[in-house]
Amino acid sequence: MSQQYQPQPPGPPPAQKAPAGREGLTAEEAAGARSAERAGLSGPDAGRGGEPGGDPVRQALLDVRREVAKAVVGQDAAVTGLIIALLARGHVLLEGVPGVAKTLLVRSLSAALSLDTKRVQFTPDLMPGDVTGSLIYDGRTSEFSFREGPVFTNILLADEINRTPPKTQASLLEAMEERQVSVDGVSRPLPDPFIVAATSNPVEYEGTYSLPEAQLDRFLLKLTMDLPGRDDEIEIIRRHSGGFDPRNLGAAGVRPVASAADLESARRAVAGVEVSPEVLGYIVDLVRATRNAPSFQLGVSPRGATALLNTSRAWAWLSGRSFVTPDDVQALTLPALRHRVSLRPEAQMDGVVVDGVLGSILATVPVPR
Repeated sequence: MSQQYQPQPPGPPPAQKAPAGREGLTAEEAAGARSAERAGLSGPDAGRGGEPGGDPVRQALLDVRREVAKAVVGQDAAVTGLIIALLARGHVLLEGVPGVAKTLLVRSLSAALSLDTKRVQFTPDLMPGDVTGSLIYDGRTSEFSFREGPVFTNILLADEINRTPPKTQASLLEAMEERQVSVDGVSRPLPDPFIVAATSNPVEYEGTYSLPEAQLDRFLLKLTMDLPGRDDEIEIIRRHSGGFDPRNLGAAGVRPVASAADLESARRAVAGVEVSPEVLGYIVDLVRATRNAPSFQLGVSPRGATALLNTSRAWAWLSGRSFVTPDDVQALTLPALRHRVSLRPEAQMDGVVVDGVLGSILATVPVPR
């Protein structure tokens, strides 16, 4: 029997004042923001808490942040999230208004990691074969040959993925889940590593097609890219006034500091990060709490629990630890779960937001000690 909706209580006390730079948020939104920031994921030094100079592979991946910062200002949390997705073999949904450097971020990350990237502008007339590839008839040989689509790359930038019809959106499902493309009964493996970095505009809905829950659930993380603060925006303008060209990353000084081999070594190390039974239970309790939250009509599935586990391990390793702590889980709860739940219509009418409800859950689920 479904629970009757009741307005969600405010987040963890005290909730008198939102964090700096988050004025105007509701108490629940501020609670969610505080929960994510508590472990430092969105802080300026996120991911630098490990032993200095210890693991060269870890240091190489942390250096990627410095290289990307030469082109992209004030989006450290999004960079860290993309690195975590690569470590956990998952895909990322980037949400932000136009002009916050979503495309530049992906291009800069690819350059710093020596990975191939391709961009597809999703439009209403885009066909599945335009993404996956198709059979082309060769008149000279009288045979059909397969021409690879842009999905055959390391990082596929699916720009404005919600602007294309569901049929074309669904063409990515096999690639995202199986890391292969099947055409005419033949399965063709995709390169390794492979992730989809899809962008979405949260303020424009005309001419868009909402992603179905089944496809949203296949994204490991949903990262929000906010407008920059005043100091960051001054730095952006200063760079452009000095001749910065976002189309020329080499001139900006972005250079490769890690490789696919480093990434593979890091993945093996992440697989060895230990998770105690208490932390496993904490992850399950958080996920189960979303299914009982009165504001949610759809809670997180077991796939979401494994996503939270895998991303927490990657974050722990980046932080220089060989074990997962509850802080790691808390840091990844919002990006790993926010797109896997849906609000009840009456909760939306009351102004409830997903991040706020998740923040309240983080505040009420007992933390293992």
